[in-house]
Amino acid sequence: MSTALRPLVRRGRGAVSNETGRYEKQTRQIVDDGWDSLDELPRLRTEVTIERPRKIITRNASPDISFDRSINPYRGCEHGCAYCFARPTHAYMGLSPGLDFETRLFAKPDAAKLLEKELAAPGYEVRPIAIGTNTDPYQPVERQYRIMRDVLEVLSAANHPVGIVTKSALVLRDLDILAPMAEKGLVKVGLSVTSLDHKLSRLMEPRASTPAKRLEAISGLSEAGIPVSIMTAPIVPAINDNEIERLLEAGAAAGATSAGYVLLRLPLEVAPIFKEWLKENFPDRAEHVLSLMRSMRGGKDYDSAWHERQRGRGPYAWQIGRRFELAAKRLRLNERRYDMRTDLFSPPVPVGGQLKLF
Repeated sequence: MSTALRPLVRRGRGAVSNETGRYEKQTRQIVDDGWDSLDELPRLRTEVTIERPRKIITRNASPDISFDRSINPYRGCEHGCAYCFARPTHAYMGLSPGLDFETRLFAKPDAAKLLEKELAAPGYEVRPIAIGTNTDPYQPVERQYRIMRDVLEVLSAANHPVGIVTKSALVLRDLDILAPMAEKGLVKVGLSVTSLDHKLSRLMEPRASTPAKRLEAISGLSEAGIPVSIMTAPIVPAINDNEIERLLEAGAAAGATSAGYVLLRLPLEVAPIFKEWLKENFPDRAEHVLSLMRSMRGGKDYDSAWHERQRGRGPYAWQIGRRFELAAKRLRLNERRYDMRTDLFSPPVPVGGQLKLF
């Protein structure tokens, strides 16, 4: 059953409802008692809970992604993208992947200390760390908690390579750290831009930076000598796939030297959340969008098969891929591969630890 809230209550949020997480024994739903009591509910506010994990580096062995380790300074994401594939992770916390995911966040203020300890561990083998692959490290609460900046300071001091993906212009705040790292070949940044249409962008990503601000961030990073990529992700058929070429053109003009794309993914609870969002905002084409999605997923809402989950299959997925490749080639994107250096790594010395003799 739907637990949809009135627009005024969830203004500035992405999900339409707050369905109970899949691991909960009981389900709850909000019902109007006939007295318009839902109108009396206060607007949703962001709540942040402090989380104290034992480790901060997450490992993976997925054969279709380019990194084997990542860091997530936060759980949940205030940007509120209805399509976010990380939403189902909130169910592990006993919360809803819907509105809870974007309003009830978890911050990890000990991230930098944990990272320093893990990098100093005997036998640690350095490889690039990815940040922003699950939830955005530069989401609005980062202005207050500054966890991402603390993490970057540790990585910079250790000369450790890092790849960052974000939808926020807040990344420019850390140019004083990122620029010197770039001079050593230790960093690259990807800005995700899903649409140049301000209205559509606001619908898709309510609290992310505007498209213009993200393009300004690409320009600022490029001018500072930081390798920057424009990520047209996700591509949603009949919603923003008509903008592929214009997005790449805007990114290249701003200084991006590489580009990438990901087809919309709808794992687990993301499917019903996205469908609700789609029917509310695009009722005239909702069924058409879903039909095109299923044509690229073997008739299903989602196919998690390695290598196909990012790109899909079938004629429509093929033409999206070819359009992207032709535009990128015309704009001379992806001509150079940026391999970050690992030979400069110097393990941190933990408090009370012993310096290396050589």
